Amino acid sequence: MVAVTLADVRAAHERIRPYVHFTPVFTSRALNELVGAELAFKCENLQRAGSFKLRGALNAVLSLDAASAARGVATHSSGNFGAALALAASIRGIPAYIVVPENAPRIKRAAIDGYGGVVTECAPNVPAREAALDAVVVRTGAHPIHPYDDARIVAGQATATVELLDQAPAVEQIWVPVGGGGLVGGAAVAARGIAPHVRVVAAEPRNADDAQRSLASGRIEPMPNPATIADGLRTPLGTINFAILSTHGVTVELASEAAIVRAMRLMFERMKLVVEPSGAVPLAALLEAEASRKARRIGVLVSGGNVDLDALADLIKTAS
Repeated sequence: MVAVTLADVRAAHERIRPYVHFTPVFTSRALNELVGAELAFKCENLQRAGSFKLRGALNAVLSLDAASAARGVATHSSGNFGAALALAASIRGIPAYIVVPENAPRIKRAAIDGYGGVVTECAPNVPAREAALDAVVVRTGAHPIHPYDDARIVAGQATATVELLDQAPAVEQIWVPVGGGGLVGGAAVAARGIAPHVRVVAAEPRNADDAQRSLASGRIEPMPNPATIADGLRTPLGTINFAILSTHGVTVELASEAAIVRAMRLMFERMKLVVEPSGAVPLAALLEAEASRKARRIGVLVSGGNVDLDALADLIKTAS
C-alpha cells in the first residue's frame, strides 16, 4: 500500500501554492445555533475550477517528469476532477483527456470544455468509465491519473486541511464529505501530522453509504448505483483512502437527501454561498447527528460549488 505522509503534503502545498486560491474560512451565527457548535467553513467552493480538486490535480500534473507530461494526462470523472485536471494541464501547457459519464451535470461538462479538456462520454457506471479511460490511454499515450486513488492526489487534497488548521486552530473536529475519499484521506493525514487531537469525521449520503459499510466490515463494500443528488460522492471508496481512514480512526456520519437539500438552502440563504450537493453533505450530517457526536468547535470542508443554476431553484424548493 502506498503511504501518504505529512512530508508529502507539505511538498504538495509548496508545489501548488502559486496556482491555487488560499480560500477563506467563513462563519455563521445562525448555523452555529442550528448545529449547536461553532462552525468554521473552509470554502473550497470558491477555489479555482469551483472545487478542492484542483489541489490534487495540480500536484499530480506538476509532479510529472517532462517526458510523461508531454504525452498529456487522462482521467475519468463525474465532472469536478475532470475540470480540475483540464485546468491543471492547461497551466502546464499539456493536453488533458477526460472520460465523463453521459449523465454528468451540464455545468461540469461545460467547465471541462472551457478549460480545454478533450471529452469522451461513457455509460454512467464505474466499469464503463474505467474501460473508456483505458481505451483513451491506449489511443493517446496519455499518463493516467486516477481522480482519488493516487497518493499524489491525496497529498494535494490534504493541503485544504493544512490551511484550515492554520486559519481555525481551535477546531476539535473536521467534517469532510466522502466519495472516493481523497479529500477526507488527505484531511486525516494532515490532521494527524499537524494537530493529532483533532478528529476527522467523514460525511456521506445515506443513499451512498459505502464508506460507512466498508469501515464497519473491514473491506471495501462498493455500491453499484447510489441514488443521491450528491453526484460527486457516488464514486466508490478508493483503496489508498480506505487504508488511511481505517488506520487513522475516521468515523462516518450519514445525511439524508432532504437534509442535503436543506443544507444547500441554508448556506445559500444564511451565508450567501452557492454550494453543490456534495459540498453541503457535511453540514447536512451535522444537522442530523446526535449532539454527543459533535465537538464544540468544528471545521467543515465545503468541497465545491459547481451546481447547475437552472436546477438549483427546483432543488431548494424541495426543502421549503
